[in-house]
Amino acid sequence: MTVLVVGASAAGLSTVEALRRKGYTSRITVLGDEPHAPYDRPPLSKQVLSGAWEPTRTALRTDIVLSGLDTDFILGDAAVALDPVNRTVRTASGRDLHADTIVIATGARPRALPGQDGVAGVHVLRTLDDSLALRKDLLSCTRLVVVGEGVLGAEIAATARTLGVDVTITGPLQAPLALQVGPLVSGLLADLHEERGVRIRLGTPVTGLVEEDGRVTGVRLGTGEVLPADVVVVAIGATPATDWLTGSGLRLDNGVVCDSHCRAAEGIYAVGDVARWHHEHQGRLIRLENRTNATEQAAAVAATILGDDRPYTPVPYFWTDQYDVKIQVHGQITPESEVDIIEGDPATRRFVARYRDDGTVTAVLGWNMPKQTRLHRQEIHNIAPISPPPT
Repeated sequence: MTVLVVGASAAGLSTVEALRRKGYTSRITVLGDEPHAPYDRPPLSKQVLSGAWEPTRTALRTDIVLSGLDTDFILGDAAVALDPVNRTVRTASGRDLHADTIVIATGARPRALPGQDGVAGVHVLRTLDDSLALRKDLLSCTRLVVVGEGVLGAEIAATARTLGVDVTITGPLQAPLALQVGPLVSGLLADLHEERGVRIRLGTPVTGLVEEDGRVTGVRLGTGEVLPADVVVVAIGATPATDWLTGSGLRLDNGVVCDSHCRAAEGIYAVGDVARWHHEHQGRLIRLENRTNATEQAAAVAATILGDDRPYTPVPYFWTDQYDVKIQVHGQITPESEVDIIEGDPATRRFVARYRDDGTVTAVLGWNMPKQTRLHRQEIHNIAPISPPPT
């Protein structure tokens, strides 16, 4: 049996490592669209963007370790088509790669604003090259506008402030991370950013960019107001990288749709940001965009490939670092979740919050209390009536 992993980031590399760890000795090929060896993405909006890390420090493994995996890495050549029946992937350079088992790990791509392409000074941040290009612009700019109030936008705003840049963050929601952490913590995050000098202009949609001679000069809000900017970062979410799968016959709907074992078709699996699978404990399809899921899902798929076929039912987890604050979230928070503080005090900026939906604990969140947060993770109720996967 041979394995082809399409995607050379954390999920793809973790799949390879899990297969080798579990004793798989046959041929593995990894196809990646970027020229870089596998690297870590969370540092891109923080340590790399701030200059605290050299780009080489993001490498997930050394060349010696990668060589020890006895895997053929084909980098800088994107997948453009999949034939799932013959389990063959066509690449941009014209290669046809065949394997008995294919693991799709192509991740996601940043969303863009209308008219953004080709305008100087406008950035997205997904890749190492994106981070380096943005850092170069930040070092010579005065005013940055971050469009997007999610995790990535808030992290970029925090990093830019540490570089001394005048920062405004804007978007349609009322506070940073409002959808991810609920009103209590998002309000505290808004206070944190304002205390550090970030201008918060949230609750208003962005309608477009303003440019002059091909370079951005501002961001236009739904009210008609223009926020002046030398540099703009668009951080309005990402879409699963599934364009290359059009016509493959796989079900594509906000990702590669899979069963509870992350299987998209016979011999075809998906892992990481691109995978939308049936979570048996939650009774629904979910897709997670975070580093932890990329690693855990890869291990689950590797086990399934080797015959240990169990449903993948994780407790979702993500973290974010902004200024001197670390926030960790186990489980999933909804706008309707009831919240109570079970350790610490929000006034001291060290606390653990517990979230309930209909009386059931569905999440815990820690603000600068990592050990205590992990201990309370066991309270999360991750069991629901098992329903059949969608057909």
